[in-house]
Amino acid sequence: MRLLHTSDWHLGQHFMGKTRQAEHRAFCDWLVERVREHAVDALIVAGDLFDSGAPPSHAREQYNRFIVALRATGARLVVLGGNHDSVAMLGESRGLLACLDTWVIPGVAADPAEQLLLLPRRDGAPGALLCAIPFIRPRDVLKSEAGQSADAKLQALQAAIREHYRALFALAEARRRELGGALPIVATGHLTTVGASASESVREIYVGSLEAFPTDAFPPAAYVALGHIHRPQQVAGLEHIRYSGSPIPLSFDEARQCKEVLLVDLGEDGLEAVTPLPVPCFQPLLTLRGDLAELAGAVVEAAAGGSAERPVWLEVRVVADEHLPDLPARVAALCAGLPVEVLRIRRERGDAVARLCREARETLDELSPEEVFEQRLAGAALDEALAGRLRGLHRQVLDELREERA
Repeated sequence: MRLLHTSDWHLGQHFMGKTRQAEHRAFCDWLVERVREHAVDALIVAGDLFDSGAPPSHAREQYNRFIVALRATGARLVVLGGNHDSVAMLGESRGLLACLDTWVIPGVAADPAEQLLLLPRRDGAPGALLCAIPFIRPRDVLKSEAGQSADAKLQALQAAIREHYRALFALAEARRRELGGALPIVATGHLTTVGASASESVREIYVGSLEAFPTDAFPPAAYVALGHIHRPQQVAGLEHIRYSGSPIPLSFDEARQCKEVLLVDLGEDGLEAVTPLPVPCFQPLLTLRGDLAELAGAVVEAAAGGSAERPVWLEVRVVADEHLPDLPARVAALCAGLPVEVLRIRRERGDAVARLCREARETLDELSPEEVFEQRLAGAALDEALAGRLRGLHRQVLDELREERA
C-alpha cells in the first residue's frame, strides 16, 4: 500500500495582501503528477485544507478541480478537517464527493465507526485501515465542568483525545481480525505534539506543555500522519510519526524551509519506507536583514531569484540606531528597477550602546553622560566641524538640565 501524506494547504490564504492562488494551482498540478508518477493508492490531507471557515470561491473551485484531476489517476483521497476548516462547510459535500472516491472527515463523528476507513489498493484489494482523526475540538469529546482550572481542563482534554485514539484503534484491530489479514493500521491527527518545532504562523509549543499531546499517547499504528505544524519533521525522532508540513511557506520564517510531501510505503508487517518528495518553490520570498548599506547588496542578490512575472516577495529588516523617517522611501530606492516586491519593512535597533559598553568593559551606570556621548560620537565617523558643534549642543543641554535640578 502506498500513501501520500500532506497537510496544511490553506487554500484561499492572502499573505500581506497577496493572493496565493497561483501557487496553490501550481502545487495541485504538481501533486497530481507525483501521484501518477509514483502510483499512489491514497492521498491523505491531514487538516487545514482551507485557510478559513468561509474560503473564497476560487479556493473552493481549486478544491473541486483537484478532486476531479486526482480521480483520473486512480488514487483515493482522504480529507481531514483542521482547526482552520469549517466542519459544516467541509461536510456539506461529503456525500457527493464520496461518489468521486473522496472521503471527507470534517470533524469528530457521533459514531466512531464512521472515522474508520478501509483503504483499497489500486487493484481493489484491501490495503490499510485508517483511523481518520481530524482536529478535535474540546466540545467534541468533553463536557464542560464548572469550577475547573485551566490546567485541569487541558489535562481532561488530553485524556479525552487519548481515549478517542484508543477507542478508534481498538475498532481498527477488531476490523482487521474480521478481515482475517495482516493489514497495517494508519492514524491521522491535526494537533501539536510535545517537542514539535513550529514557525511564525503556528504558535510555538515547548516540551512538557500541557497544551501539547504526548507522543507516547498515540496508539501503536504503523504510521501516524499529522498536520497543523508547518515545518516537516519526525516527532521525537520516530520514523513512523511525522508532520508533512505545509506545501508552501505561510510566513517569512518558513521561506528557507524545504517543503515536502511524504511518500509512505506499507506492507503487511507495517511501515516499510518514508520518502520525502521536495515541493518546488512556486513563489520566492525572503527575509533580508542589515543596515542600509548591507541591504543594497542583499537586494540585488535576492533579485536574481525573481522575474518580471514572478518578483521575489521581501521582508526587509533594517538595523539602524538613528531615526529614519524616510525609511520606506529609502528601501523603495534600493529596490527600484529590480524584480522584487517589499511586503513588510521592520525596524530593528542596532547594538551601538551595547557595543560601547563591551568595548569599554563598563556598564552604563559606570559611565558619565559626557563619556557615553563621546564614545557614541567616535563611532559615528563625523567630520571634526560637525562633531564640535554637536559637543557644544550636548554641553548646553547638560548645563540646562543641571541648572533645573539645582
